[in-house]
Amino acid sequence: MKVLKLLITLSLLCSYELLAEQTVQNLETYISKNKKEQFSYDYKKIEEDSAKLRDSWIAPLNLQYSYSKSNPYIDEQTAENAMIKMDQPIFQSGGIYYGIKFAEASKIYSDYSVDVAKRKLIKDAISLLMQIKQASLRMEKQNYLIKNSEINLELKKEQYLSGQLDSGFLDSAIIERNVVIQALYDIQTNKERVVSKFEAISDISYEDAKIPHLELLDENKFLGENLVLDMSQSQTQRDKYNKDITVAKYLPRVSITAGYNWSKSDSPFQFGSTEKDYYDYGFKVSMPLDVNIARDIESSKITYLKSKVVEVDKKRELKALFEQVMQNISNLDKKKLLSVENKKLYEKLLLDTKSLFNAGYKTQYDVELLKNSVAIQTIDANIFEIDKQLELLSLYEMYKNAI
Repeated sequence: MKVLKLLITLSLLCSYELLAEQTVQNLETYISKNKKEQFSYDYKKIEEDSAKLRDSWIAPLNLQYSYSKSNPYIDEQTAENAMIKMDQPIFQSGGIYYGIKFAEASKIYSDYSVDVAKRKLIKDAISLLMQIKQASLRMEKQNYLIKNSEINLELKKEQYLSGQLDSGFLDSAIIERNVVIQALYDIQTNKERVVSKFEAISDISYEDAKIPHLELLDENKFLGENLVLDMSQSQTQRDKYNKDITVAKYLPRVSITAGYNWSKSDSPFQFGSTEKDYYDYGFKVSMPLDVNIARDIESSKITYLKSKVVEVDKKRELKALFEQVMQNISNLDKKKLLSVENKKLYEKLLLDTKSLFNAGYKTQYDVELLKNSVAIQTIDANIFEIDKQLELLSLYEMYKNAI
């Protein structure tokens, strides 16, 4: 028995090594073209919004033109005016620099937000696909259970007709058969429901799609390449620059001012039309004095400090999640190992039963029951393996190097 357990453990370790050699690539193929296009537009919008925010310190040129005509003194008179004005800040006590850095940090944070949303959708699609595969396995298992219940019913019938059992045992066998058949219908219904959800977010056929093999992660790799944690860190950086911007907007600001003016008028009280133009330029220094300066700065500082605490807390949550997933996988390994051991046991019993059947001591029913039991244990092991993949999927949803 110890040798058997050792062989089983080695086989599981080999499967882990094989799993580690298979890299997970192109997970985006599991979501539909329309979904990917929507995310593409999200990234493009972020790019444009970031560029707009980055250059927001550049003041616009104000252009103005007016034309008027009037006749207050019977004869008409006209007037035209044109103006170009510029009021461009060139120094904001660091506000320009922090504004640009804030725009860059905001883009990084927004990109991560879309990454997280896209990865969640990919995770949902793969999770649904795994559930579909599991449902197919459970249907296969249920069919074997139905076969066993039918064999049991036939045995009970023979024993009842031969007077070995009363009708109560026969009723129980009939009820048991009905229960396992009804359970099959429930599994089929659930599978169709999951298929419908999968087809809503994916273009690929669930019948042809393969489940990706996810390798085991270590804690350092999971936390070091984590989308959610990186998004939290980028939020902290964004809030830091926002705090600096808030401080800078209440400090001295230097701006260059310039303008060009042109006017033309035509009046009966003048000898012909008059036209003139002139320019002006200079600089100005300004600094706002607001009763809420301290409150505004303190509020932005609190937001930044909170984001730092949230970042630390998020790392703690992710570490706890990783440990829970690893514990769940450990338990699933134990269940799978038990199924493998049971299969070995049933295979040994099946071999002995076949010998007894050939000798006339066992019936065909006995052989069929054990055959079905062997198949059921094999299916159970496969179901537990998919359960492990589902657990790992909750980690790969946040793992940056999954694609």
